[in-house]
Amino acid sequence: MGVVDGFWGQYVWRIASRNFAASVDVKPIGFRGRLFLILLFFALLPSLLLTTAWAATIWWALPRVGSTAAWDSTAATGERALRVARSRRLSPRDSAAISAHERMLSVSLGQARRAKFVFQRAPVPAAIALVLALAALLVVTSRVAGHLSRSLSRPLQEIVGWTDHIVRAESLPAQSDARGAPEFEVLRTRMREMAGALDAGRRAALEAERSSAFRETARQVAHELKNPLTPIKFAVARLRRDVPPALQESVDVLATETARLEELARSFAQFGRLPEGPRAPVDLGELARYAARSSVPESVTLDIVVEDNVPHILGHNDAISRALSNVILNAVEACRNGGSIAVRVGMQRYNGGEAVALSVQDTGCGIPADRIARIWDPYVTFKSGGTGLGLAIARQTVRAHEGEVTAESEPGRGTTIRFIFPVSRA
Repeated sequence: MGVVDGFWGQYVWRIASRNFAASVDVKPIGFRGRLFLILLFFALLPSLLLTTAWAATIWWALPRVGSTAAWDSTAATGERALRVARSRRLSPRDSAAISAHERMLSVSLGQARRAKFVFQRAPVPAAIALVLALAALLVVTSRVAGHLSRSLSRPLQEIVGWTDHIVRAESLPAQSDARGAPEFEVLRTRMREMAGALDAGRRAALEAERSSAFRETARQVAHELKNPLTPIKFAVARLRRDVPPALQESVDVLATETARLEELARSFAQFGRLPEGPRAPVDLGELARYAARSSVPESVTLDIVVEDNVPHILGHNDAISRALSNVILNAVEACRNGGSIAVRVGMQRYNGGEAVALSVQDTGCGIPADRIARIWDPYVTFKSGGTGLGLAIARQTVRAHEGEVTAESEPGRGTTIRFIFPVSRA
């Protein structure tokens, strides 16, 4: 029966303990609280031990050090000695010496009794003073520990919160309220740089994946267009020979649309593949002169400026020529109502090294600010009959040469497109 009662008692105790733990929401101490307790412990414990030891020492040692029992014995024996000395015949000189000794003994005995009074009552005030000092020390140490815990925990909690922003690909705060030590500001700066690099890496990866998907789509579209175009061209050629004059205009329409589809298929094919084959030295100055003079009509003012001693770059001449021609043709289209085009080739610093900058500037209609960021996207065009692939092919070509493209435009004043090609000294 006792065993059964013991078993049920333990069972009921476990159930009650589990229910109590579930009903009481025990909130764990945070990092700041733990840090505060650790700092307070290490600051207060040695002081508490030293204060306790000093109080015990005073309580134990003062009564013993200040004991007046020896002075009482000295006073008693001195009085007997004085009585014995006075009972005899003394000379005036000896009598004066004994009187002086009696006065000195009386003074010393009075001082001993006053010291006894102080020593007997000193431990209590000393203990009170030590307790007050300990309380003041507790307040000071708690304030110091609180300040240190705030100075350490707030920046750390802020940086831990920043990691959540980085994981969610969110921008970090520009300023910080939790200042802390200067090392934390260095850490914040490094984390901002790391977040910026991660964000740039994410964007680059997304852009590469997006471009790869666009290129694959372009290859498939070009393939699907080229297959039926060849027999269509042959059929149009036969119709031109055999069709009666009344249907000649219809055949011309078929020939024009076939040529347009063939050009579209060629553009898709160019965008669908990166420049291939070995690279060779390319003279961007000569290439710019040839592309500009062959693409700009006489009705548009052309200005070509090539700096002296511009080095060659390693690249694919045909791909760069097509990219530059696309940009120049867009500039010509923008200046169809009158304007000028300036082509410039010169040196520039890029990523810590030398680079050749090739810019095409027109004074045409310009591009609105809400469109300038999208001009490089494939299949995006703002003119009738365009494929939206010209600038996309240009950017793809320049990036394939480890370069970069930029665009600046102001509606009504023109547009500037700039290619930057790094110079390889290998």
